[in-house]
Amino acid sequence: MKIGLLTSWLSHRGGGVSEVVRRSAPVLQAPPEFQISVFGLAERHGPGGNADWSGVTAAVLPTVGPNTLGFAPGLASALANARIDVLHVHGLWMYPSVASLSWARATHRPYIITPHGMLDRWALGNSGWKKRLALWAYEERHLRGAACLHALCEAEVESFRSLGLRNPICLIPNSVDPPAILDQIDGRRGGSSRTILYLGRLHPKKGLANLLMAWRRFEGRKGRPNGDWNLVIAGWDQGGYERDLRRLAEHLGIADSVQFAGPLFNGAKDVSFRNAAAFVLPSLSEGLPMVVLEAWSYGLPVLMTPECNIPEGFAAGAALSIGSNCEGILQGLRTFSGMGDDEHRKMSMRGLELSRQRFSPQINCEALKDVYRWLKRTGPRPACVLCE
Repeated sequence: MKIGLLTSWLSHRGGGVSEVVRRSAPVLQAPPEFQISVFGLAERHGPGGNADWSGVTAAVLPTVGPNTLGFAPGLASALANARIDVLHVHGLWMYPSVASLSWARATHRPYIITPHGMLDRWALGNSGWKKRLALWAYEERHLRGAACLHALCEAEVESFRSLGLRNPICLIPNSVDPPAILDQIDGRRGGSSRTILYLGRLHPKKGLANLLMAWRRFEGRKGRPNGDWNLVIAGWDQGGYERDLRRLAEHLGIADSVQFAGPLFNGAKDVSFRNAAAFVLPSLSEGLPMVVLEAWSYGLPVLMTPECNIPEGFAAGAALSIGSNCEGILQGLRTFSGMGDDEHRKMSMRGLELSRQRFSPQINCEALKDVYRWLKRTGPRPACVLCE
């Protein structure tokens, strides 16, 4: 069976969505039954795509015009020539949605869409007029025509239904690969690290301005009662937001305890996780953030908002629930720093267990394969598929 995975940017510009595609493609292709082909966009001024596709065919299509549209003239023909049985679309709001619609109309074959949180209330309101225009022009037809929608969490199921989408929905979370080397992870280093890490896009929805304001109050300037703690903000800049955050840190007088590390990949990313005491994600909106799953796979306790949509972390005691406002983040920082090393280690072990069980690539990709078989009519409807 030939499966096509279609997304927007295949470079690091695609953030967690491109990471999901990159990590899942080789696992989905593991049995001889499936042949996976990846399709996505190449940046004109940047890396064309991630070179490590582990034997999976990846078509990286050049774009013309504004990056926000992602118009790739060769994408439609690349999909047509691939003779795909089922197309799996990751993400919304760009030209790949149009290409997916065209492919479905020409082939009369099924497609599945994973919105990755792009249909929740905050996401729909961000650049709202552009999304309303896209819905009118193509995206609503694209969504309603999907043979199945893929929700990463219960909150996404509710978002789909609240928008009037009556498609079948498969509920399957993202998954995470364990680090290559697990030494010093099963037993966290306790009090040896005093670094709180954020890693991801530098974007207003991530709550980073409030994090900086909370950090100012957390560490205190007079005598710096928590002055042995440091905050690392790592990630790629979007729209010049890093400049705004640096200015805010200078204005607040905390530039000496806040490090802007820039984008971190591969070995540098591995080191950042290993050197941290905890991970923080004060987001206003998420689908199911891969970076939290990665943090747990490294044995990091997590401070995150309920909007990250991973309630399993709170239930398991692997994460502290924080608000997205300054006061909520501050309370989380104070709670975590006031915990003892033994409590930190217990959070670490719970996160490790959660990443290995609930978010296992083998388990969750096998569920996706069952969905593909069902869409191709070579298998029964899986238990993970919710129908109206």
